[in-house]
Amino acid sequence: MGSSALSCPHGSHKIFVYGSLLADDVVRALLKRVPESSPAILHDFHRFSIKGRVYPAILPLENTKVTGRVFFGITDPELYVLDTFEDVEYERSTVDVSIIENSERLQVYAYVWGNKNDPNLYGEWDFQEWKKIHMNDFLKMTVDFAEELEQPESKTRVETYESFYQLADEKPNQP
Repeated sequence: MGSSALSCPHGSHKIFVYGSLLADDVVRALLKRVPESSPAILHDFHRFSIKGRVYPAILPLENTKVTGRVFFGITDPELYVLDTFEDVEYERSTVDVSIIENSERLQVYAYVWGNKNDPNLYGEWDFQEWKKIHMNDFLKMTVDFAEELEQPESKTRVETYESFYQLADEKPNQP
């Protein structure tokens, strides 16, 4: 393995994504670009739905797998944006993934759910269903978040998420 990636001054990170970041529009809202990526599999992890949230969580679980994609060439500032977006609920961990095209194994970052005994995790999260039902709202929230990040007093992602979805809930249903 060449050391060029390690000595690159601006950092060049690889990140496995498996939830809302599978949608190019969400990635573009956050990073202002869609980095090069390859489909990949994370073995011995499961992608759960979370009660009351529209995004998924992953946790280690034997004999299961999560399909997603690996982004290449993520810069330090982009990593900061992603860390802030994933916020305190996730821990950025190093995991081994297999690139689907050539079965190459890579060590990459992934955002793993912090609370291993979370009672709100259930079932299996479905990207296609998310795209149909939740993506438009989530994208609006992400755009709000990305604009906030550029302000000196930015909110955390959880705050942005909760205030966004609270506003959506509080719209009166009466005619």
